[in-house]
Parts: sequence; C-alpha cells; structure tokens
Amino acid sequence: MFQTYMVLMSSLTEDSIRPTNNVTSVILLGFLNLENFKIPFFSLLVLIYCATISGNCLIIALFLLSKTLQSPMYFFIAQLSLCDILLTTDIVPTLLLTVLYGGSSVTLFGCILQLSFFVLSETSECLLLSLMSYDRYLAICSPLRYNAIMNHMFCVLSVSIIWFTVFIITLIDVIPLFFMYYCGPHIIDHFYCDIEPILQLSCSDTSLIHIQILIIGVVNGFFPFIVIVTSYVCIVITILKIPSNTGRHKAFSTCSSHLIVVSMLYGTLITVYMFPSGGQSLTLSKILSLIYTVLTPLLNPIIYTLRNKNIKEALYKLNLV
Repeated sequence: MFQTYMVLMSSLTEDSIRPTNNVTSVILLGFLNLENFKIPFFSLLVLIYCATISGNCLIIALFLLSKTLQSPMYFFIAQLSLCDILLTTDIVPTLLLTVLYGGSSVTLFGCILQLSFFVLSETSECLLLSLMSYDRYLAICSPLRYNAIMNHMFCVLSVSIIWFTVFIITLIDVIPLFFMYYCGPHIIDHFYCDIEPILQLSCSDTSLIHIQILIIGVVNGFFPFIVIVTSYVCIVITILKIPSNTGRHKAFSTCSSHLIVVSMLYGTLITVYMFPSGGQSLTLSKILSLIYTVLTPLLNPIIYTLRNKNIKEALYKLNLV
C-alpha cells in the first residue's frame, strides 16, 4: 500500500510541475486596419502570386528547353527560381487569408511547418547568391580558368551540397520547436510564422535556442554576404582596369542583374533581423518582410529576363514572344 501511494504521489508531482501545452492553434493578424483597401490589396497579391509562379516557372522551362542557356549561370538562376517558387507558395496563401478575413487561424504544427519552408527557401537563396557571385568572379577575373572550374560536375555537386546543408540547418532550427511547451498568447501580429514570434508563445526556456539561431544565422547569413562582397570588390577592381569604356560596360552588365537581386534581398533581411522592431516600427517590419517574401520572388525573374539578351533570344527561338 505504501509503495502504491508513493508511486501515485510521484506521478501527481511530476504532472503538476510539467508545463501544459495550451496553444494548439495560432492566429496570424496580418495587416490590420486595411478597411477599404482590403479587396484591392487582395487582388494585387493574387496578381503578384500568379505572375511570380509564371515567371519563375518560365525561367526553369527555358533552362530545360533551350540549348543556349545550358551554362552554369543559368543553372544557378533556375535553382534560384525554384527557391522563389517555394518561398512564395509557402507565404502568400496564408497572407491572402489574413487580408481577406482580417486574420488567419493556423495550427501550431502548420505554423512551425511554414517556418521550416521559409528557412529552407531563404537560406538556400542566400547560399545560391554567394555561389552565383563566385561564378561571376571567375567569369570576369579569371576567364581562362572559368570552364575548367565551373564544369558540370562542380555545378551539380555545389548545388547538391547547398540543398543538403540547408535541409540539415532547417532541421536543427525547427526540431527543437516541436519539443517546447507553449502557454500563449496564441496570437502573432504578423502575416507569417517567423521564428521570434513563435518563441514568444513558449513558456519554456528559449535562451539556448536563441544562441543556436544566432550562431546559425551568422554562419549562413554573414559568410555568404562576405563571399558576395569579396567577389564584387575583386570584380570592380578588375573592371576598372579594363582600358575601354565599352569593355567596362560589357563586363559590368554581365553581373549587374545579380547585384540588384543581392542588394534587394540582403538590404531588407539586414534591416528586419539586425535591427529590433517594436512599437511604431512593427508596420515597417511587416512591409519590409513583404518585400523579401512577396516582391523579391516576383522581381527576380523580371530582372534576369529584361536585362539578359540570352534569355530574350531563347524566348524568341521557342516562339514564346
């Protein structure tokens, strides 16, 4: 009897000190006080989403069908389009619901799953942009070694390593979230499930997770940025050494599209994640987040197609224009 009593008391004590997971669903508030702008904003987002999917699918199709685009640069651009499709499909449908209904209810599992695809796509894009900057560096600064280094095997292997690395990073970031206790509140004042708003719902100790996220963020954000900056410093130095203006213009035009995409993505990411947002700047944070989750995937194919003669020629040859 005494042993049975002690076992019962022990189980009651453990249950009483274990936090209860009170949050099973999350409400995303999205953009508040849209009022008369709800339908126009919703229509604009639908148009942007359709154009984004169509544009990025077109780039992937052109790479697969056109023989003139079978080069490392267009292989990387096609991979970048795949990231954009993944990102916009992950974010925009939920955003449309928040705009149409003034908020959207998502299960906690669905919220963490959305975060997983967001981390996967954004991290992949950062690493791909650094790889593309190295490609431009070799093409301009070491043209004689370009074909020897940027061969088919290197391109496939490097992209495979990026996707595998990003998959592992995503698991490291997300898996701990499934084992945390969430006690609320169950409202997130954003239009998608980002890492910090999810952690604010938890009543568990998140200090180690914050350190882990900081380390991974520095490695996967800062390192690619350094590669990009270093590559373009070398590119600019090489271009300035070209004697003719025509030669300098031609050399710069081969990497200007990539530089625009890099500036857009890193400019908004650094502003949102390097500077804390609170109070009056919450709306600004949402707008900046809207740029790199919705507008950047739309502008990437536009920038690469409008500023690229080879893609225009491929469109004409395939009778798509």
